[in-house]
Amino acid sequence: MPRKPSFDRDDLIDRARTVFWNRGWAGTSLKDLERTLNLRPGSFYAAFGSKDALYELAMDRYAEDGQGRLTELAEELGPLGALKAQPHLVLESTANSAKACMLAKTFLELNAHGHPLAVRAGAHLSQMEALFAKLFQQAQGDGEIGSQHDPVHLARRYQSDLLGMRLSAERADVDATAIADEITESLTKL
Repeated sequence: MPRKPSFDRDDLIDRARTVFWNRGWAGTSLKDLERTLNLRPGSFYAAFGSKDALYELAMDRYAEDGQGRLTELAEELGPLGALKAQPHLVLESTANSAKACMLAKTFLELNAHGHPLAVRAGAHLSQMEALFAKLFQQAQGDGEIGSQHDPVHLARRYQSDLLGMRLSAERADVDATAIADEITESLTKL
């Protein structure tokens, strides 16, 4: 009878996500993962199959966590309140890790090579944009923003602003908090 693994798979995926997010797909070796996860090569392959399979799990977790946090925030603050709070919350949550979006980083790194993980990252970005559009549409329904605005256009612009803010936050000479303030302020003018 095979032995039951003596590790917490969810914890390993979370730890791998941090490594991948900070170093990217190409910048993360199997040795890096084995060391970070404290797994031997055989255990690594038995648990995850491949680096790509683990990366996909980590990226899916990243996307699910982001969408889940925003959905919870919308339940607490309402749709427009969630959209206004999101820029600052993103900066706070990335204080001790990479600031640029893992999905965007993956898409940019791997898309030129036609890598399947780039397609998956693009799909996650589209899902996030759809969630933003849904929140803008709900805010319209609540009368918080004018009906003349296209929620899909607003969502695309909002996602672009967030991605730009997150990329700028990687630079030491940029005040990302000021950019977050500008994004929030732009939403009050809708």
